[in-house]
Amino acid sequence: MNNSKNIKVVILCGGLGTRLAEETQVKPKPMVEIGGRPILWHIMKIYERYGHLDFLLALGYKGEVIKDYFLNYHAHQSDLSVRLKTGDVEYGAPTSEDWRVGLISTGAASMTGGRLLRLKPHLKNQGTFMLTYGDGVSNVDIKELLAFHRSHGKMATVTAVRPPARFGDLAIEGGKVMRFAEKPQAGEGWINGGFFVFEAGVFDYLESDATVLEREPLERLAADGQLMAYHHSGYWQSMDTLRDKQALEEQWASGAAPWKG
Repeated sequence: MNNSKNIKVVILCGGLGTRLAEETQVKPKPMVEIGGRPILWHIMKIYERYGHLDFLLALGYKGEVIKDYFLNYHAHQSDLSVRLKTGDVEYGAPTSEDWRVGLISTGAASMTGGRLLRLKPHLKNQGTFMLTYGDGVSNVDIKELLAFHRSHGKMATVTAVRPPARFGDLAIEGGKVMRFAEKPQAGEGWINGGFFVFEAGVFDYLESDATVLEREPLERLAADGQLMAYHHSGYWQSMDTLRDKQALEEQWASGAAPWKG
């Protein structure tokens, strides 16, 4: 397995975000802002706190907005001195984020598993890598999550959380995921909170752009005894609706956002 500092973090950034249509008509969901920063930035900061600085962003819907954001990131965060005649630019200060960001177009209509499959050339020789969604924040301990993954020796780890019951349901026995059912109509218990850790063997479970990671691949991994659950009882919140966004905004404005660390 690769050294912790060299582990790549995949963030799925290609969804339409239809339940946030007020915002996502002009930008992809990961670019919806909380406290003046895209939620994508907040997610990357979670990993940064644990020393993970190498990101692969799986782009789809309006991916050019995310590309433009990072291409101009340094300029937007710094004071500038521009010599108009030559076009030379001097930056007042370096950005504090020492991130390496891969911006990979993974298809306008690809599903979550399809987006990950398109990243195979960037990950197949990496061994362990992490993955999460571009719309959820948490105070999950990434160091402990990674240590748990390495301790059990299986192919995949999902972070299990306890939010509202409208999300995916996990049946867990002795730390092993026995059944994975995404988004049940009703029910309570541990659900899929993202913040995955995978080994490269996961690509054997992915077939095409139409593959939904949360369906057959995770179901098969669970059936094969290769999917383990890291239980996180702390804070977790996805940004699915305008109400969710407003709640996150209020938490950030309070100065005590739980995911801030």
